[in-house]
Amino acid sequence: MNEKWLHRADLAESAINERHASRVWGLPNTNLAVAAWPPHTKEKLFYRWHYWWQAHYLDCLVDAAIRRPTKARKQRIQQTITGIRVRNLGQFTRNNYYDDKLWLALALGRAHKVLNPRRTKKKSLVALEENILDGIDPVMAVLPWRVGEMFFNVPTNGPGAILMARTGQVAKARFLVDWVFDELIDDHGLVMDGIRMSMNGPEVVKNLHPYCQGVMMGACLELTLRLRESPETYEDSMAYQAHVRSVLHAVEKDMATPTGVINWDTRDGDGGLFKGILARYLADVAVRLPDDSEANVAAKKLARKLVLSSAESVWNHRLEVDGLPVFASDWLGDAKLPHNYGLTTKPLSDYVRLVRIDERDLSVQLSGWMLLEAAARISAADPVEGE
Repeated sequence: MNEKWLHRADLAESAINERHASRVWGLPNTNLAVAAWPPHTKEKLFYRWHYWWQAHYLDCLVDAAIRRPTKARKQRIQQTITGIRVRNLGQFTRNNYYDDKLWLALALGRAHKVLNPRRTKKKSLVALEENILDGIDPVMAVLPWRVGEMFFNVPTNGPGAILMARTGQVAKARFLVDWVFDELIDDHGLVMDGIRMSMNGPEVVKNLHPYCQGVMMGACLELTLRLRESPETYEDSMAYQAHVRSVLHAVEKDMATPTGVINWDTRDGDGGLFKGILARYLADVAVRLPDDSEANVAAKKLARKLVLSSAESVWNHRLEVDGLPVFASDWLGDAKLPHNYGLTTKPLSDYVRLVRIDERDLSVQLSGWMLLEAAARISAADPVEGE
């Protein structure tokens, strides 16, 4: 086994937990990740805490526990689940954004398998999944971005399809995926953002984001594996394997350098997570896509290349503070040292307008951690290719 990537993933985990992990309002047996480092007072108090960032933090904790299972890692996962519930005032469903809730449902589903693989799902997770399904628009038959919104986007319906496929609702998952590939693929083969319903009819929002590519590859992969379980649907899986390959090649052509480094500009804030999410699902393709065709074997190798080349670049451009990495927002550029102008009466926003360090955001650091976990997963599955 290639220990290099496992060790680097360990260091990424330690960096986020040492700098960001904190009890929620001092309560025992709770944990959340503070939204920035160094933090200001409101961030320390989780005044702004970013529900969906915490979902990806939980997902990374699960990655680490799968990679190297320990009692301490499982304990932190449980404390984080409790922390999310406490900060969300007792209910996971208290959120108007369906994409946010979907990210948490996916992370909780994975966490459940790590913590209690033989037990039935907890009522809180079942309630969250049911709350999401209840949000399907009766006219469009897909999920809106948020309650009361007539915007139907891939960041919601991609994770929605993954959840439905994983929970056995294959027909619903297929409908969502087919809708995206019928309506939202641009001339380069990339997945666009979504469709907004207006007084003038449907308007395609053509923005391109790395995580849209990732979730659609992930959804198609889940469907592929589900459909191959039955002889009656085995042939249907071919279309979804083809979708995986087509999006993958579009990403290689338009979102990565010739050497395979993902280089789409995502900056800080929510965008800080976008490349990491893409890397997560690229690793999924590299590890889980069936290798019973030449096209799929080539796709798996390409997905490996994109993850490992990106991870090597991010690692080489990291900063080190107290022996732990700080990852760059730009996966081709050097990381900048985060700072916090807190020694003044002026609000932080005044300084943000002067200088903004993307690396300060938890989202950017989580993206780096996700990337290194993706590299470690590939390395563990195939040590020769992982070198």
